[in-house]
Amino acid sequence: MFAFIEGEVCEKTNGALVLMAGGVGWQLSCSNTTLQAAPALGQRMRCHTFLSVREDAMELFGFATREEKEMFLQLTSVTGIGPKTALGVLGAMPLRDLSLAILLGDVTALSRAPGIGKKTAQRIALELKDRITQADVSQPAAGSASAPAASSGSDAMVEAIEALTALGYSSLEARNALSQVRDQSDRPEELIRLALRSMAGV
Repeated sequence: MFAFIEGEVCEKTNGALVLMAGGVGWQLSCSNTTLQAAPALGQRMRCHTFLSVREDAMELFGFATREEKEMFLQLTSVTGIGPKTALGVLGAMPLRDLSLAILLGDVTALSRAPGIGKKTAQRIALELKDRITQADVSQPAAGSASAPAASSGSDAMVEAIEALTALGYSSLEARNALSQVRDQSDRPEELIRLALRSMAGV
């Protein structure tokens, strides 16, 4: 119904943002990632939106990027994941790291999100891994100031996946092999070597 709302930032609270547009103050439920990306009060911002309509309530959700909105919709399609839980997952790590965690089935990383236990993390990885594309894990990291440092390992994994697929391995073979060796190095060339040894049974 609403693709996006663009207006002046009037309020920023824990988990919500208010934009003034067309003389109306629109309250948007947001992830921490979107709240961190929001400009200072009085400045303009465009939020991509999703309207959730239930029997007992209507709630408008806002996202700093179209990619975050798309991931939100994917997360809420997973059995047992509601909108609030999905926002918690989105705010727990940069979007690229989240995509990579799903792609590699990294249950430990997914379980760090609030409200996500091991079984739910496994379900997220299982149901969404085939929807994650190479573009999702190659996109620039965004969010908090600590994102570049936190994403260094992700960069290495992305490079390793790209190299292995260039060598002729399928995306599934590459990510399965790398998931077994990802904790052994943070250098792409070393991850590639270890993955190749793993696939060769050495």
